[in-house]
Amino acid sequence: MSAATGYELGRPIKGPSALGNDARRFAHLTWTLAVTDFKLRFFGSVLGYLWSVFRPLLLFGVIYAVYSIVVGKSVVPYFPSAMLFGVVLFTFFSEATKTSVNSLVAREPLVRKIEFPRAAVPLSVVLTASFNLLLNLVPVLVFLLAAGAGVRWSWLEVPVLLGGLALFACGVAMLVSALFVRYRDMDPIWDVVLQVMFYLSPIFYPIELVIAKTHDWVANVMLLNPFAAVIQQGRRALFGPSYDSVWTVMGGPLALVPLGIAVFLVVYGTWYFNRQAPRIAEEL
Repeated sequence: MSAATGYELGRPIKGPSALGNDARRFAHLTWTLAVTDFKLRFFGSVLGYLWSVFRPLLLFGVIYAVYSIVVGKSVVPYFPSAMLFGVVLFTFFSEATKTSVNSLVAREPLVRKIEFPRAAVPLSVVLTASFNLLLNLVPVLVFLLAAGAGVRWSWLEVPVLLGGLALFACGVAMLVSALFVRYRDMDPIWDVVLQVMFYLSPIFYPIELVIAKTHDWVANVMLLNPFAAVIQQGRRALFGPSYDSVWTVMGGPLALVPLGIAVFLVVYGTWYFNRQAPRIAEEL
């Protein structure tokens, strides 16, 4: 191409970015999308928002019934409440990431016609899932207090852990949503990933039982998953020192690996989404 031709064409047009240039507009758009989705999800339903609480409770009831028959008495106190806590966290992470996979495709008319920060779409999905998480944590506290547990100072650690899990979900949501635009196999692949994560995370069994029945390295491998590490540390914060901390189980510096994996996925997911954002409308 000659210099004259290049001059006539001008500079390449930059497409819409992931985050945009106005942080306030980005936050408002994300909030609006999340609130709208949350309201529409239960529109016309008799029980409304209570359905978001019934689903994890039903799953918890089935899992606890099977656990009681197979395992019997738990090796740690308050395990029914701890199990419900794990189910609630997995419900949040599964909803936030699974729904994010095809979120951009589901909003194709909006993405094609309007120029706005593309990351608002998957992040609004995570925010909607966070609304459900807050509702679902209420039964966890009710079960815990009904079991006779008292309020602990360590409960102050729980919001920090939940915030970290939400941030991790944001990174994964941006990554899988951007990948799905180009690779539609991402949907069934992520279904398999979530199933594996459910069974290999200490949700319906305590990590202390894994240590007692197998070897320490098995528990270490399981807790390399940032989601599993949040569950374990959250149980210790909520239910007391009968639940080992991630630092205790993994033995020192190795406990920093789940945090490193989470940070990497958040950074990489944000970078990849930002890189693909200008081309998303063209590839839909």
